[in-house]
Amino acid sequence: MFSSIEDVIERLADCRYICSRQIATVLYLATELEKPVLIEGPAGVGKTELAKVVSEALGFDLIRLQCYEGLDEAKALYEWEYAKQLLYTQILKDKIGEIVAGTGSLDEAVNRIANQDNVFFSDRFILPRPLLQSIKAERRSVLLIDEIDKSDSEFEAFLLEVLSDFTVSVPEIGTLRANQVPIVVLTSNNAREMSDALKRRCLHLYIDFPSAEQELEIVRLKVPDIQASLAEQVVRTVQKIREIDLKKVPSISETLDWARTLTILNVDELDDQIVNDTFNVILKYEGDIRKAQDELKDFLRAGKAPAAEEGGEEQPQDAAKKDLLH
Repeated sequence: MFSSIEDVIERLADCRYICSRQIATVLYLATELEKPVLIEGPAGVGKTELAKVVSEALGFDLIRLQCYEGLDEAKALYEWEYAKQLLYTQILKDKIGEIVAGTGSLDEAVNRIANQDNVFFSDRFILPRPLLQSIKAERRSVLLIDEIDKSDSEFEAFLLEVLSDFTVSVPEIGTLRANQVPIVVLTSNNAREMSDALKRRCLHLYIDFPSAEQELEIVRLKVPDIQASLAEQVVRTVQKIREIDLKKVPSISETLDWARTLTILNVDELDDQIVNDTFNVILKYEGDIRKAQDELKDFLRAGKAPAAEEGGEEQPQDAAKKDLLH
């Protein structure tokens, strides 16, 4: 496990994840208190990646539950393998005949078969889904419940029961308790508000878009082949685009895609033509592309924007919009 906040920062850095002290504090407390972490923020800022990196840094298995509308208990917890039960029944039909042999009534035959329930309702016929996998795991794991905001409120209520004490009741078998309490990470893109009950059980972390300096550091780390001046222009341009009222502003992952695209095309510096040719890498709606083209004309021509670290007038983002621990 992590030994300190500094240890979190160092071990995540070894896994190529730039971790702020606020993020490191939440992760350290989550592992010490054995509490889930609810990470909220815009899509593409690294919420899911954080869970993956934590599992890599700790050497734990990553178990992922992707949430969606209509997700129910059976898909998240377990299902019975009825086809396998039926196959076993066919194979053992001679033995079943021996069990009911000599019975004088239907009730007596049924009772004899009922005494064999533990044969056909046991672990061998359970198909574990992510939640049960994390509970039955012999070694500690990281349970990622991704995009919890896409699930229904009914599933969220069910999830509260599981997260409260990490036990699951299977009517035919009994109560299953976690062998090792997993590290639980829930992510949300704020498609809907999470309930107070869920937030009360979790440590809360908000990850926003990074400052220009942070984003430049990320680009240099993830796209090492990019020229320094081009990396600075890409970051400054993306930061400028995020100030425009768009349907979907570019995320960090799209910044990295753009940087890789420009590197593949052997681009030395941004100009109107190359930006227009590659805008579809970072903007996903035609209306957004046209609006950005109009808004960025003067910016690109003035262009050759100063380096992110040289921009003395660059104002840091409001601290309240960065990573927060509540």
